Amino acid sequence: MRKVILFLLTITTIYAAKISEVANIVGVRDNHLIGYSLVVGLQKTGDGTTSKFTLQSIANMLKAMNIDMNSVDIKSKNVAAVVVTAELAPFAKQGDKMNITVSSIGDAKSLEGGTLLMTPLKGVDGKIYALAQGAITIGGKNLKGAGGESHATAGLIYNGGVVEREIDIDIYNQEFITLSLKDANFKNSVSIQKTLNEFYSTQVAVAMDSRTVKLKKPQNKSMVEFLAEVQDMNMDYAVEDKIIINERTGTIISGVGIEIKPIVMTHGDITIKISEQADVSKPAGSMVVDENMVIGVNENELYTKAGTTTVANLVRSLQKLGATPKDIISILEAMKSAGSISAELKLI
Repeated sequence: MRKVILFLLTITTIYAAKISEVANIVGVRDNHLIGYSLVVGLQKTGDGTTSKFTLQSIANMLKAMNIDMNSVDIKSKNVAAVVVTAELAPFAKQGDKMNITVSSIGDAKSLEGGTLLMTPLKGVDGKIYALAQGAITIGGKNLKGAGGESHATAGLIYNGGVVEREIDIDIYNQEFITLSLKDANFKNSVSIQKTLNEFYSTQVAVAMDSRTVKLKKPQNKSMVEFLAEVQDMNMDYAVEDKIIINERTGTIISGVGIEIKPIVMTHGDITIKISEQADVSKPAGSMVVDENMVIGVNENELYTKAGTTTVANLVRSLQKLGATPKDIISILEAMKSAGSISAELKLI
């Protein structure tokens, strides 16, 4: 039977964090690349004759090499059609290397030992930004036994891609740059503004909204030097209380300090009454969880000391009452809907 796992995270409202951990620089990001090609040199583990696109691709490749052959005459099982993907790093220059991921799109059984033919990798604009080619490694062990079984229809080519076209990002000559917070929060946006303006003793940062902070570099620094300092700077970072629930695995992640308001509710054959008291009652037949919490088993009543009723305590109590993971998750969702829990509840 699945168990509810409650990670007790000691999350304070404010703590220190580097600006680079909280915000991204707008325009400085990876770019996705994609291509289609063939992997050759397989040991009869490639696509069969049912993958028509593979046979047509082989015929087209041979035609480009002045060998005219009809695709219906090709019977090779040593070739597989693949999709090739990569990430073009920001500021990557011509000749820089990148890792390549190769994934089968036909009915190939394995790409082990195969070689990817030269593949143009394109961006969303349709332009070629890199070329990929090389021997594929699927890693690990592809036979049953110790070490497990690898995923043989996808593999990597380390440094198998070469940048051919650069994406021009002119940081050095800019006077202004924008930070985008990873999580929208007005308090954190203002905190970045305050931290930078106090450090430089002038207004170099302006919080535009809950996610955007506009920066102007100081006169005595280049933009590169300025951003290097900014990213390494510590700020006061506010964390919003959250309860994360994974319904598939029965996992609940919560801060220990998330409070629950007194409530009476029924879920199936489970009735819960949360009652806060100055001194915790201990009626007959009760179960003592700790000095601040007692479960009245006969009445399914939870007695807690005022100010100590939290999600963490509730989950522990429900487990002791024999509630299933599905029951606990449903109860938390109902409490959130009823306003008994004010923290954000997020399902993943």
